[in-house]
Amino acid sequence: MLTKNIFFKNFKRKKYNRNIRKHLKQLIVSNSEVIKSLTNNYDYSYTKQKIKKFKKFKDVRIFGMGGSSLGANAIYDFLRFKIKKNFNFLSNLNKRKFSSKKSYLNLIISKSGNTLETIVNSNIYISKKDKNILVSENKLSDLRNLALKLKSEIIDHNNFIGGRYSVLSEVGMLPAELMGLSEKKFKQLNNLLKNKLFFNSIINNVANIIELVKKKKSNAVILNYDESLDNFLKWYQQLVAESIGKKGKGIFPIISTMPKDNHSLMQLYLDGQKNNFYTFFYSGDKLSPKINREMIAKSQNFLINKSLQNVLDSQILATKRVFEKKNIPFRSFFLKSRKEETLGELFAFFIIETILIAKSLKINPYDQPSVELIKKETSKILTSY
Repeated sequence: MLTKNIFFKNFKRKKYNRNIRKHLKQLIVSNSEVIKSLTNNYDYSYTKQKIKKFKKFKDVRIFGMGGSSLGANAIYDFLRFKIKKNFNFLSNLNKRKFSSKKSYLNLIISKSGNTLETIVNSNIYISKKDKNILVSENKLSDLRNLALKLKSEIIDHNNFIGGRYSVLSEVGMLPAELMGLSEKKFKQLNNLLKNKLFFNSIINNVANIIELVKKKKSNAVILNYDESLDNFLKWYQQLVAESIGKKGKGIFPIISTMPKDNHSLMQLYLDGQKNNFYTFFYSGDKLSPKINREMIAKSQNFLINKSLQNVLDSQILATKRVFEKKNIPFRSFFLKSRKEETLGELFAFFIIETILIAKSLKINPYDQPSVELIKKETSKILTSY
């Protein structure tokens, strides 16, 4: 068990590393804005009074790429049963249809203020009758100029927090508040640090991952048994890929949709190249539909009185048992409750884990130098048309 909300089963081998423990202690006591954002000590650049007038909107669109929208999308999907508003996420260049009769609240998020895809989507979909909020760094940029032209509300993006680390800053918590959720409940780091099990688990966990990477097992395959976690895992995917994929090093995070992929990829996982390690993600559902016993064939009598969740749980356990027999390394996260605190604990766990892995591999976890190459080349091509 990691917390009362998450049951965490670590890698089978118990590893301990003094350097990782040292890095963790230094990280916690640092004055890092990233670490501050995981606590209730973080100072937002907006006030609750400032955004109160926007909470009346029932239809909200979030414009942003990568870390500017993935965290908010993860929150919305995981806690949708609590949210009584409609949120749409424009996080790619796709054709979308929106009602011309509605007026939307548009939340436009871009740290630089010059994100091409966000500029294009804003240009195409924002109308004069909409209300708009821009979250961007306090500097001149294309989106800031647009916001001024539209007389939008402008909220400053924290200069010292990159997009993929920003989920518990203005970038993720402003959308959460507009969803009607409690931003304070997401801030769980202080509680986690009082938990010795959390402290030791993350050290053991990082030590195992470092050893696996050194053994050329650098594909992190995520076996996801809960579709409401898809966007959380996409957030995690960006966090790991951009933070650690440098200097010829890296961990390749691959999201595998289960149990569907039992019928497509599992053969490779079990008998293919041994360069992967695995993470199980799943949760429980007490309201899972029951199987209709009147339609069960005699050969399937084992399904009588079973639910969809029973079948899913059996498949998870079966997969773990086979992995153990084949000495395939894995860890697992079982989410016991569906609330803000659970996601807050996961966000904190993986942000800290990623920074510690990067430091252990002597990589800067905060930059992404090569991403700019595609942006520059795209601008050249568009200019040449």
